[in-house]
Amino acid sequence: MKFLDQAKIYIRSGNGGAGCVGFRREKFIEFGGPDGGDGGRGGDVIAQCVDGLNTLIDYRYAQHFRAETGHHGMGSQRTGGSGKDIVLRLPRGTQIFDEDNETLLADLTEIGQAVILAKGGDGGYGNLHYKSSTNRAPRRADKGWPGEERWIWLRLKLIADIGLIGLPNAGKSTFLAANSNARPKIADYPFTTLHPGLGVVGVGNREFVMADIPGLIEGAHEGAGLGTRFLGHVERCRALLHLVDGTQDDVADAYKTVRAELRAYGGNLARKKELVALNKTDAMTAEDIEAKRAQLAKASRKAVYLISGVSGAGVQPLLHELMKLVDKQRDQAKEAA
Repeated sequence: MKFLDQAKIYIRSGNGGAGCVGFRREKFIEFGGPDGGDGGRGGDVIAQCVDGLNTLIDYRYAQHFRAETGHHGMGSQRTGGSGKDIVLRLPRGTQIFDEDNETLLADLTEIGQAVILAKGGDGGYGNLHYKSSTNRAPRRADKGWPGEERWIWLRLKLIADIGLIGLPNAGKSTFLAANSNARPKIADYPFTTLHPGLGVVGVGNREFVMADIPGLIEGAHEGAGLGTRFLGHVERCRALLHLVDGTQDDVADAYKTVRAELRAYGGNLARKKELVALNKTDAMTAEDIEAKRAQLAKASRKAVYLISGVSGAGVQPLLHELMKLVDKQRDQAKEAA
């Protein structure tokens, strides 16, 4: 399934049904009178967070969504039926913005969460409603009230336990493919990964969700390389795994570049817990590994894990540390709730 994390759609709720002008006329019944029923209410447009989705591809080609108009009232005091609601099924982590793409209308973070985006119009009154002691035979009935319409933006920010970050060609897709059920595209050129991907990583009988965030470059916080959309996915991750390509000349500069973009973007990205790993050690000599490990440790002020996504060297200890970090973050989230 193709990944899509942003879409603009048009929604319109249903108009209310019209009221009816009717009079009771039956054989052998001496007294008649007004009996026109009210119109039914128009359908709502509802956004619902559902399980099993991780893309907005359903809203790439179908962009107009209209709820049903309420049914008209009828004689014999029959009220019209309500119009059917239309439900937008959205993945967890979807934010809904107004047409200006800045005003947040809803943030769907829990499965089953539902929000009414546009309310249906009320039905019009039939002439029975206007019957009174001084107006015995009213011939007035109202049209239904119009529904609401608007353009909205859907923006998906993947919710994962661990976010994989790093410069292009740091080996993130290879690491995710080797340790989860995800199968991202892997090639030896920059920006192979153009869309974030999710994978479930198993550690013993435990598991956590890892997101592969496409390579961040200098200027990403200003939109370079679609950076702002990529950084948006990092917002939802509990913690980060920063992969650095050990085969490049300056590993410290590579680390600092990505960290600078996290700080510039804001949203507390730079404050998230982070583990740092020097990747591609299978293609390095022992002397290079130790020298670059020292450089990276000095730049990050953190312990540096030595791994190879291809050979699997050093990966299991790192996964166990990630699992401990995820458990700690989950416990903190429960206490905060």
